[in-house]
Amino acid sequence: MTNSNHDFTEDDCNWIDEESDHLTNDNYPENYSPPPKLKSYKFKPATIALVESAFLASTASLIWLIDYYFRLGPFLKMLFPLPIALIYLRRGKRASIITTIVCGLLLGILMGPPRSIVYIIPYGLMGIQLGALWRNGANWYLSIFMASVIGCFGFFFRFWLFSILLGEDLWVYVISQITNLADWIFLKLGILAEPTPIMIQALVVIVVLTNNLIYSLTVHLIGLLMFDRLNNPIPRPPEWMKVILDYE
Repeated sequence: MTNSNHDFTEDDCNWIDEESDHLTNDNYPENYSPPPKLKSYKFKPATIALVESAFLASTASLIWLIDYYFRLGPFLKMLFPLPIALIYLRRGKRASIITTIVCGLLLGILMGPPRSIVYIIPYGLMGIQLGALWRNGANWYLSIFMASVIGCFGFFFRFWLFSILLGEDLWVYVISQITNLADWIFLKLGILAEPTPIMIQALVVIVVLTNNLIYSLTVHLIGLLMFDRLNNPIPRPPEWMKVILDYE
């Protein structure tokens, strides 16, 4: 009885590992060492946010660098604020600010401080603003208007910065040249009116604002297409725009 119980207990303890013991002892060579077990790592959200910030900062810098040296048209320009807006949608305000700063530092090293500042203002600020509005579910009218205002500010900031670097008021120079061109056009057309500098400046401001409105609308459309595929959707466009785009 004792032997039978002992045999039963031994078999009962080892029957689960019978197959593995059989493989280990009979089929594997003597110098075989089993592979180490893979460890599962759990990354903290702060670590993931840091990695994504570095990746998107390098992406934004690369887009700006390629567009500056190769000039592939307006296609890459539409992507300038989107990496900053994407990191805001995914990781929040702090990560977007860090991404903008890192992007400015990278561009400062690669292209010099003036070019990095020209990217941060307006495109870095525009990306942060768009990310905040999209994350809070703002409608397109508000986000397009805010992006256009930041774009206009960046346009005039660029004039001011380059005027300081060159030691000449570029705005006055450009307005005077446009005024002379308008005088010549009016003369050829037989128009007796004479354009004043104030009229020319108002016309330039309207043109700049219109251009930035169109640019902001295009950025919204590209963001709508891209971010839906990245599982970070932005607010839906207005109904009349859905009809035009045939978007559901």
